[in-house]
Amino acid sequence: MSRVESAIAKAHAEGRGAFVGYLPVGYPDLATSIEAAVALAENGVDVIELGPPYSDPVMDGPVIQEATTAALAAGYRTEHLFTALREITARTDVPVVVMTYWNPVAQYGVDRYADDVLAAGGAGLITPDITPDAAADWIAASERTGLDRVFLAAPTSSDARLGLIVGASTGFVYTVSTMGITGERAELDAAARSLVGRLRAQGAVRACVGIGVSTAAHIASIVEYADGAIVGTALVKALRDGGVDGLAAKTRELAAGTRRS
Repeated sequence: MSRVESAIAKAHAEGRGAFVGYLPVGYPDLATSIEAAVALAENGVDVIELGPPYSDPVMDGPVIQEATTAALAAGYRTEHLFTALREITARTDVPVVVMTYWNPVAQYGVDRYADDVLAAGGAGLITPDITPDAAADWIAASERTGLDRVFLAAPTSSDARLGLIVGASTGFVYTVSTMGITGERAELDAAARSLVGRLRAQGAVRACVGIGVSTAAHIASIVEYADGAIVGTALVKALRDGGVDGLAAKTRELAAGTRRS
């Protein structure tokens, strides 16, 4: 198993669903973003998602857009991603995957990007805006390097499309709970449970649910039927409002929801 798969399996062996936590690189500054990622690992996150800021974040809601815009304004550069990966993975064994839009990878060079992520200690990529049938270069690079490749599955996907996504994904399938941008929601759509069932029917071994997951109760509901829950906006907001200490407290609060009954 890959490091991501092993982390999910370890959580399951402990009677929990996996907790995947997202933060942007460089927010509010590079050094603090590194400390924040380590705080996730130290307070209950099983897999860290590290998001390089991007100028056209079509999937991100206002809280994450605000953070990534601030990071870009403060001078974020792609090289900072690899610095962060090296420093985070030197301090924790929790696997770190890069949640990146595709254009920066293509501009950097797919093989070069994969090699540099691997060399810096990264475990894989989550690619929200590229589909497996358009990702031949990335699939080849991930097979060569052993990096996980996590594709997204949406409630509107056909069964044939879900089969393609399942077949191409490693680590886990990122299961979109509802259509739309990231952000907190009072209730998660019932479509998430149905979508995980459809992914299972296509052979998915690991499916983690994200988009709008913001409370321990959301997580507790998700881990009844999925392998893990993905939280982004609630963590970014905690870092914004309370610094690293506030983030650590929010992480512990959310991690309480991973325990399976």
